Amino acid sequence: MQHFKLSRLLIAGALMLMGFTSNAQTPDSIKYDHNELFGPINWPVTSGDTRSANGKPGPGFWQNRADYTIHASLNELQSDTTISGDVVIDYTNNSPDKLDYLWLQLDQNLFKPDSRGAATTPIGGDRFDVRGLNTGGYHIDAVSVTYKNETYKVDPVITDARMQLRLHTPMGVKGDKIIVKVKYSFAIPFHGADRMGRKKFKQGWVYEIAQWYPRMCVYDDVEGWNTLPYMGLGEFYCEYGNFDYYITAPANMTVVGSGDLQNAAEVLTSTQQSRLAEARQSDKTVMLIKPEEVGQTATAPFKGTRTWHFKMENSRDVSWAASNAFIWDGAKVNLPSGRKAIAMAAYPVESAGNDSWGRATEYLKNSMEIYSNEYFEYPWNSATTVSGTALGMEYPGIVFCLSDLHNKGLWGDITHEIGHNWFPMIVGSNERKYMWMDEGFNTFINVWASNHFNHGEYADSSKQGPGMANFMKRSHDPLMTPPEAMGLTGADYGQYYSKTSLGLTILRDDVLGPERFDYAFNEYIKHWAFKHPLPYDFFRTMNDAAGEDLNWFFKPWFFTTWKLDQAIQSVDYVDSDPAKGAIITLVNKEKLAMPVILKITQANGTVETIHLPVNVWQRGGIWKLKYPSTSPIKSAELDPGKEFPDIDRKNNVWNGKN
Repeated sequence: MQHFKLSRLLIAGALMLMGFTSNAQTPDSIKYDHNELFGPINWPVTSGDTRSANGKPGPGFWQNRADYTIHASLNELQSDTTISGDVVIDYTNNSPDKLDYLWLQLDQNLFKPDSRGAATTPIGGDRFDVRGLNTGGYHIDAVSVTYKNETYKVDPVITDARMQLRLHTPMGVKGDKIIVKVKYSFAIPFHGADRMGRKKFKQGWVYEIAQWYPRMCVYDDVEGWNTLPYMGLGEFYCEYGNFDYYITAPANMTVVGSGDLQNAAEVLTSTQQSRLAEARQSDKTVMLIKPEEVGQTATAPFKGTRTWHFKMENSRDVSWAASNAFIWDGAKVNLPSGRKAIAMAAYPVESAGNDSWGRATEYLKNSMEIYSNEYFEYPWNSATTVSGTALGMEYPGIVFCLSDLHNKGLWGDITHEIGHNWFPMIVGSNERKYMWMDEGFNTFINVWASNHFNHGEYADSSKQGPGMANFMKRSHDPLMTPPEAMGLTGADYGQYYSKTSLGLTILRDDVLGPERFDYAFNEYIKHWAFKHPLPYDFFRTMNDAAGEDLNWFFKPWFFTTWKLDQAIQSVDYVDSDPAKGAIITLVNKEKLAMPVILKITQANGTVETIHLPVNVWQRGGIWKLKYPSTSPIKSAELDPGKEFPDIDRKNNVWNGKN
């Protein structure tokens, strides 16, 4: 009898298993493979306990440091306009590795005629092409190193946009220090790969100065020295440290820069100092230099040159701008802790007006407050937006935006560029390798800011799903493709922005829900502020803090170009009677999977939206749903809110005829 009972149990179990298998059988025409999507994934791990399995920095985490003292001059010469100066770098090696040599970035070498960036610019050009000067690039006049009380000159080995300094004695480990001094100069390009440059306006030149000093490459626990060259599209990866810098410029120019101005009494008139103090206490924009004061002797009653002194702590970079054409204004920024900062705007008269840069400080102030309240408090004391030649470019505490933008366009540019102060200026990801980690995360928080600014003045209710579906139909490169291997059209590298942002939106709205997503996302920001996360640290943090295995999402969304195509195959009634319920057969036709959002409308007027987790696709590409209908179903629609990038929406709808 026991044998008989066991056999019956085995047979019953087998029949149940066959039932499940039958429900999950996938026709050959369907590309979806549940084993491929939900199969095991092992994200890479680092050695030395530097990164934890929960996505946080590990007990052995270390990060090197670079502190900078810079003296530079802006020289308007008859032949050209140049920057000349010297940088002193106090470099700390916190790694467990001795360093036989140091690597520095020479980003201005992009503008040499024989640079790799020039060699790889398409014939027709692109946004980031090298339209600078043939005499561009750094002139390195002298390099010296001070180590263990010994100072000696170094003959640098320069390769494109990188410089190697070979040391006489290897640098020690775990806190050892060395001092590097470089004397340098370069000509300011007109169009600095849309990241810096100079532009002539009616009342003078506006100089936006970035990548303006030799700076340390990052030595980290993943790659060692990160020496990928600067070629245009790929941005930057920098160590954190303190900056103490001095800018000497013609006396009639106003200089704005990253960090805090240290010598306002020396470079500003008493009127400007008074207005600056007023702006620090005002929620409304205060004019520091009014339009009618630009170019007047009383605005800059100085002779020769002026030296502007700035400091910025715990930053990965600094930049600045100078012009004799600047209108300048500012307002107070209210931070969650009660601390106050200041937002400022500097722009020529061509950009003035309430429909343009007259609201720039307002846009900047509100963006900083929104991001600080929602994500992480802005850590510095000031931020400035500058109108000039760059379409849009970000640096810690200062952003460059295009001079002829208006209204929503200007809001979007400013809130995007200052948003980068969270990604990657606070959360210091490697832009040179993982562009989606700064552009995409930033685009995601920009949507939040736009929806919350001024009661939704520039809110955008349009759905990203359909547009992204069209993009994904023709996409050839996954998001993990490094920038220098990604196509140079907006339709190619634009996915770093839009696909990443949509992915985070789907996780927030349709997978985890706002409460779980927001908590996990903020945990990621908190744990990696002023540190260097990998993509896998983000994946692990989200899985751990949200309490959900999201690898089924992370793998295809970031590592593949898989597509999504959910479909309603059929609607059948139990015993052909709508009052007994309906069997709705859903199909996942492509390789990507998403949760199911199904809107059902019955003939009696009942409308219901059903939400099913992505787990319905774990056993195959077909799912049968029993719906408790009480009358005939008039229509059924998958993803009615167009949340997902479904490439064929025609098969999302069943209207009783198909």
